[in-house]
Amino acid sequence: MVFLAMGFGDVVGPMVSLAKESFSLSNTAAQLLPFVGFLMFGLLSVPVGIFQDRKGKRFTLIIGLIIAFVGLLLPMMGGMYGRMTVDTSSSWQFILILTAILMLGAGATILQVAGNPIMRDVSDEGHYSRNLTLGQTIKALGSSMGFLVPPILARWAGLDWTILFPIYTLILLIALLLVSTTKITERKTGNETPATLSSCLKLLGKNPYVLMMVLGIFFYVGAEVSMSSSVPMLMKENYGLQNLGLIVSWLLFFLPILVGRFTGSIVLRWLRAPHFLILSVSIALIGIVLLLLGKNATVAFLGIVLVGLGFANIFPLIFSIAIDRMPERTNELSGLMITAILGGAIVPLMTGIVQDTFSLLAGFLVPLACILYIGFVALKNV
Repeated sequence: MVFLAMGFGDVVGPMVSLAKESFSLSNTAAQLLPFVGFLMFGLLSVPVGIFQDRKGKRFTLIIGLIIAFVGLLLPMMGGMYGRMTVDTSSSWQFILILTAILMLGAGATILQVAGNPIMRDVSDEGHYSRNLTLGQTIKALGSSMGFLVPPILARWAGLDWTILFPIYTLILLIALLLVSTTKITERKTGNETPATLSSCLKLLGKNPYVLMMVLGIFFYVGAEVSMSSSVPMLMKENYGLQNLGLIVSWLLFFLPILVGRFTGSIVLRWLRAPHFLILSVSIALIGIVLLLLGKNATVAFLGIVLVGLGFANIFPLIFSIAIDRMPERTNELSGLMITAILGGAIVPLMTGIVQDTFSLLAGFLVPLACILYIGFVALKNV
């Protein structure tokens, strides 16, 4: 349930176009939504890692769930719970949405920092990579709700996209009750040193391996956001598919990620995590090359699906490989690697610059470069 709630932070992707239409926003104003969400990853991850080192991961999870829960109550209090009437004379409703996304981003950040390493505490020896991959599969289900729920309920129940707020709130409440009543024994190696801001920065600055793995997360998240935002534009502008809505975008890219993560939790029963990372990178590279060189929509669709399958397990693999290698620095590593999710705000800007300077298709060279770097990371871990 925590990993399902963790996925709610990704709602900022589909919400950009939904909020833009509802509030008649400019592109710049609409992009404030992902900005405030990703901002929390950059600001909070390391401090939360230090906090949980002192207070424990379970307590930190509870704090994250509460913050996200309270944030999602705000737009509901403003009348946004499935049938929204926009007050065109005031911007207060959009401010409520921004505040909700800010708090949801803060909550999702805390859940990532605490949730990914706590999976190791509840996993049998040697099963951490597999179980974390399964958890990330559930997270992908939470992410998918932002793409699937609005168009389905709009068609069948006449509700608008703000129905996400009460649905997310209910799930967060269930997760909060479960975590609050579940006993979790957090592992200690006996070699831990208290995490501080200074120790995190020293670990990042003096340990080349840690820097390499943190950059791996940074470039992966940036590549994924670049792909998810560019694929619908590519299908529309290069292949003339005008009606690629949220559901079709999900089918092309996020469904393969979901399937890939579920399959990955099975594959990791017999394949070591570093070798699986090499396989995942290889599939993603093939997909991007097909996308770049494909001359028709069929090849492009196949490329997108392969990229999704390749991308599926990269995040949990990099995360779990690093934690398993340095379990005594779990809290510091968790904070640093979740901070690296900030790549989702920075790398897409680079992609947009390349697209504006050269072409939409050329923009995919940016995620290609990111995956090449992750290939280097994979080889270094074998």
